[in-house]
Amino acid sequence: MLYEERGTIAVLTLNRPEVHHALNREILLELREALNRLERKGSIRAVVITGSGSDSFSAGADLKERAAMTEEEVARFIPFIRDTFTLIERLPQPVIAAINGRALGGGMELALACDVRILSERAVMGLKETTLGIIPGAGGTQRLPRLIGIPKAKELILTGRTITASEALAIGLVNQVVPPEEVLSTALKWAEEISANGPIAVKQAKWAINHGMKTDLDTGLELETSAYRLLIPTNDRREGLHAFREKRKPNFTGE
Repeated sequence: MLYEERGTIAVLTLNRPEVHHALNREILLELREALNRLERKGSIRAVVITGSGSDSFSAGADLKERAAMTEEEVARFIPFIRDTFTLIERLPQPVIAAINGRALGGGMELALACDVRILSERAVMGLKETTLGIIPGAGGTQRLPRLIGIPKAKELILTGRTITASEALAIGLVNQVVPPEEVLSTALKWAEEISANGPIAVKQAKWAINHGMKTDLDTGLELETSAYRLLIPTNDRREGLHAFREKRKPNFTGE
């Protein structure tokens, strides 16, 4: 996996093109290391995850590696993948998936753990696990219905079929579909737009949405208020008010 910082944006690139960026233990360990580092790095305000080249975002789990595992090793490895993707979801900074090619199985589950998904118009997506006699085990059965609704999620998971970029956009699976050569640049534009906002506010908004969706509305509203209270004493909130009054762009420092 490649790691790059572009100002306030971190770009993580899956880089196993010879196997369509299949997810093996090594690349997952590198991803976890990067996510743990980013969690503590206040200078980074947004993260982009993509795959190298234009053919694949990720074809999913490395089935050759999986075939060499014992049943006990597989049983331990599935929670390892799941927990790695949960780190993406729980990262304080917003994470944008720049889906430059096919995203299948675990590759689609990785994208589901991100906050925003930008998809190549030539790409396909799908959770094909049932066609292999298994089920999505890295969050697919839980995140997909929360994102697109139960009936459509059951359709995709139970049939194991792939869908086109236009279908993915129509059902709300992705935020935007663009030509292949514009996937990364579009994701970076989203990241820049997010990075220009108050970093503490963005993190608290993500936290409030993620946790609020797991509970009832009344509890969610209390979570929102708690998140807002944390912003009241910040310099960024005062800067936002001053900038509005002075009709200029605010200069947020994350303090």
